Amino acid sequence: MSLIEVRGLHKIYHRGAEELHVLRDLDLDVEAGDFVAFMGPSGSGKTTLLNLLGGLDLPSAGSIRVAGDEITSMSGAKLTRWRARHVGFVFQMYNLIPVLTAFQNVELPLLLTRLTRVERRRHVEIALTVVGLADRMQHYPRQLSGGQEQRVGIARAIVADPTFLLCDEPTGDLDRKSADEVLDLLDRLSRDHGKTVLMVTHDPLAAKRAHVIRHMDKGAFVDG
Repeated sequence: MSLIEVRGLHKIYHRGAEELHVLRDLDLDVEAGDFVAFMGPSGSGKTTLLNLLGGLDLPSAGSIRVAGDEITSMSGAKLTRWRARHVGFVFQMYNLIPVLTAFQNVELPLLLTRLTRVERRRHVEIALTVVGLADRMQHYPRQLSGGQEQRVGIARAIVADPTFLLCDEPTGDLDRKSADEVLDLLDRLSRDHGKTVLMVTHDPLAAKRAHVIRHMDKGAFVDG
């Protein structure tokens, strides 16, 4: 059984009386530890697919099963708990809180758990060490480079040991050197730590770092 199984996924948005078919009958299998890149033109449905896989939105039809859990049938409260346990999000613009240090930004997801303060500190220190920022824990976002800010964002995404990571254009706001450092990190998380990484990108060089590339157009996969 694949870690992620998507069957017949369809998403329709309504704009007045008009129906917008954003995703059309998608099937997808992702194995544990895979690093998958989704590529395609704007409007092809990439980010919508990521949002559905992360439980941020519900499909119009079809099913999504993650590690045996059918998430498309979960209630709102149960889905929120599932998302907090299983999904780590990495955003293009980092979404760090400027008045908090790197340590405090990474600790945020753990404040909703039952971990003690000592346990939280250990988790945060491990996550920041994994992303190579053990010496920047007390720095604020304004004191970090863009690449370092994104690595803090990745540390925040992995601190609760999620089942998989969803990365929406994680290198879109970075120079080539910083982008390569972030991609190296995502690759290590997959290869060395067994993390499953799903990444939306417009950058062919970024996509080449993934183990699997899926091309999308008009809400469907176009690469078989």
